[in-house]
Amino acid sequence: MPRPSDAVDDVTADDLDLAVQLAVAALRKAPPEAWDAKAGTLEWDCWETVEHLSDDLFAYAAQLGPKTPPMDGEVPFVWESRRPGGPANALHADREAGPDGLLQVLEACGGLLIAMVRGTAPDVRAHHGFGASDPEGFAAMGVVETLVHTHDLAEGLGLAWEPPAGLCARVLGRLFPDAPRDTGPWPTLLWATGRAELPGRPRLTSWRWHGEPRG
Repeated sequence: MPRPSDAVDDVTADDLDLAVQLAVAALRKAPPEAWDAKAGTLEWDCWETVEHLSDDLFAYAAQLGPKTPPMDGEVPFVWESRRPGGPANALHADREAGPDGLLQVLEACGGLLIAMVRGTAPDVRAHHGFGASDPEGFAAMGVVETLVHTHDLAEGLGLAWEPPAGLCARVLGRLFPDAPRDTGPWPTLLWATGRAELPGRPRLTSWRWHGEPRG
């Protein structure tokens, strides 16, 4: 369904909370033996992809954490891969804890970013590779990471996944202002992140969002 107007609603910590909770609920339906499958078109398996998503949420929270957030780079954690071609993370889930433990890590990292977005003044800015952003921008980035990586995971795990249209529309408006507005929000978000075609628009081979504050 097309979006009805050019108005852009704010992305909030509640939006991020919703995205994380929907993702965790969907992923809990995966059979335990499925986590070694590739996650969609990614080169990572499903376990690694949840670790990467968790790490993204953690890293965004960390950027907002210092009293004076860094403007010239990331908070200097060590990000490293556990195998050639694997995701470079600052954190990893304990394999002995199984899928339930993995999803607990995801929920905990989401909670960190949710808390930082709620508790950080809206005029605060912090570094991101696509441009310095504000708490709302980091919340929107966390929502996009969660929605699209859960799409990747759903393909690998054999799950159904379609997040709410309104949630997709809000992050499109915040991070992808040039995305088409005459197509459904969820297909458009998949197109904007290089995961699908739209009618008359081929799949993107490169993409970026615009996290800079609005206005």
